[in-house]
Amino acid sequence: LLAMLSDELQQLAGADPAHHDTTLLIHPHALLDFAAFNQFQDVVETAVRNLDLEGVLQVASFHPRYQFANTEPDDITNATNRSPYPTLHLLREATIEHALATFPEPETIYEANLRTLQHLGAAGWAALQASCLADAGLAGPEP
Repeated sequence: LLAMLSDELQQLAGADPAHHDTTLLIHPHALLDFAAFNQFQDVVETAVRNLDLEGVLQVASFHPRYQFANTEPDDITNATNRSPYPTLHLLREATIEHALATFPEPETIYEANLRTLQHLGAAGWAALQASCLADAGLAGPEP
């Protein structure tokens, strides 16, 4: 996984942003334990630093059991960083900066996401996910 990450970081850094601006590394058979995945983030940061890509690329992390510090495992706000499989999202910092510059008060995005999930609650979030899967043709008919 570290070798794949290093390769993808280098490829993304060297690619034309107009054609290749982001990468997802989805690893369904690695780091299934959230604690191990969380510890791996130190390895990720070291890889970015060792490749001299700090300030160029950053890596966001998502996991099926993602849990923010000081939250319970079933806290709905953890869903903001949950994904079906352990995932690393490689992003160009320039792209993030551009997006943030076009959004009024970008610091409110995270808080708005948390409020939305709290408003939806577990049942609303499950219904939204089911609706998305159905729209994509990935869910069977409802009973």
